[in-house]
Amino acid sequence: MTAPTARSAERPPGALSVLLTLAAGQFLMALDSSVMNVSIATVAEDVGTTITGIQGAITAYTLVMAMLMIPGGKVGTLIGRKRAFMIGCCVYGAGSLTTALAPNLPVLLFGWSFLEGVGAALIMPAIVALVAGNFPTERRPMAYGVVAAAGAVAIAAGPLIGGIATTYFSWRWVFAGEVLVVLVILVFARRIADAVSEERPRVDLFGALLCAAGLGTFVYGVLRSGEWGWLQPKPDAPAWLGVSLVVWLMLAGLFLLWLFLRWEARLVARRREPLIYPDMLRNRQLTGGLTMFFFQYLVQMGVFFVVPLYLSVALGLSALSTGVRILPLSVTLLAAALLIPRLFPDASPRRVVRIGVLALLAGAVVLMAALDADADAAVVTIPLLLVGFGMGALASQLGAITVSAVPDEQSAEVGGIQNSVTNLGASIGTALAGSLMITALTSSFLTSVEQNPAVPTEVKEQAVVQLQSGIPFLSDAQLTDALDEAGATQAVTDAALDANAEARLDGVRAALAILAAASVLALFFTSRIPRTPPGRPTP
Repeated sequence: MTAPTARSAERPPGALSVLLTLAAGQFLMALDSSVMNVSIATVAEDVGTTITGIQGAITAYTLVMAMLMIPGGKVGTLIGRKRAFMIGCCVYGAGSLTTALAPNLPVLLFGWSFLEGVGAALIMPAIVALVAGNFPTERRPMAYGVVAAAGAVAIAAGPLIGGIATTYFSWRWVFAGEVLVVLVILVFARRIADAVSEERPRVDLFGALLCAAGLGTFVYGVLRSGEWGWLQPKPDAPAWLGVSLVVWLMLAGLFLLWLFLRWEARLVARRREPLIYPDMLRNRQLTGGLTMFFFQYLVQMGVFFVVPLYLSVALGLSALSTGVRILPLSVTLLAAALLIPRLFPDASPRRVVRIGVLALLAGAVVLMAALDADADAAVVTIPLLLVGFGMGALASQLGAITVSAVPDEQSAEVGGIQNSVTNLGASIGTALAGSLMITALTSSFLTSVEQNPAVPTEVKEQAVVQLQSGIPFLSDAQLTDALDEAGATQAVTDAALDANAEARLDGVRAALAILAAASVLALFFTSRIPRTPPGRPTP
């Protein structure tokens, strides 16, 4: 490998332009994770499919990214990180244009799920490497903080952007706008410096296949947990030996990843080029940073799942109002990501990370305590400010920690591993929060109905039979309509509405409790984070 260009040793000309270009790329990659969540029904109707079909497209996008992220990082090493970034942007832009024009579900799947997923798998690892190649070590915490903040802001602003586009224009304008952003990124990407390897080692195709199969199988199992059940299978869900297929898929994925690492170690022993060097995963600083990335995205995506659902369903806010209520998170996130490296450049990364994790924990606990049947939308403001600060504090440190743990020429591989870990954390966080919320909601609803004397015995028995598989997170209006269609009396309707209101709160509290528990667990792993900032001499 050649050494990074001389630009990486000092502040490069046009550093702000380079940083904004990379941050814009990260913003686009994250936007698709949340922008269409408020418009699923509209998209489904427009392309002539069902809500399940659109949810499948979102799932497929996540799967493609997860499967190809590590191979995508290796491609950046072989052809150059800048070239991989620009090719990825072209593929992603083609996917966005295809999605904007999609007349039916198959075309939507090809554009959104496949092309955009492939593009993201090339872009995201390259961004990590390009930050390392364009900024000196002491400036990387700020640069990685800005890039990570751009992604988190995209997730927070996604529902608002999607709501505005769907309400006043069309969901297709979101993807058309992405094409324009890609074109702007390609224009400004010329300023980005790169270092290309003079060697052309062979690509480990078998290792890439094992890696993709392992990650894809594991993530697919996690994504199906809400529908099939984590351990005990839900009615009519696939199972083997009485255990949900989710468990077997996750175990199969882990086994394939173990085979992948064994294969990579074999290649290294034979002095052949592996997809990743297994010794990297024995690096204490690297694994510490990756572990914290996992927990950050688990909690982060769990919050982004629970809070918008609470605002839109429990409180009945519109997509636009929901998006506005989430924006305070972006304020403290950006402030922490930008200002901590600038104002406290010599601060201990371990201390900053611990403060960030504690802020995530505090946000979840404060929101749990503030939830009440009579609470209004303002109840989420302070918790979201705390969560945003925690996310920003973590963003200001973790990227620089992982990349500085290895030589710069391995930064693309680190980028692939890092984004695979964040995908796993995000998938597990969303699935775990969602499944626990529905489980607690179902249990609370059934208990309230069974204990209410206003509900006839036959209705209670019917409710137990029909709702054991779990009830959806329903608004009062949705539940009232369903009861009216079933011919329920006013007394039964009132009892069900009261039970639903209390059950929704119990469900949200249960989801927040598991996110708070994940934050506490993360504290035990912060000892792997170094005390000294990257580029500073160890005292």
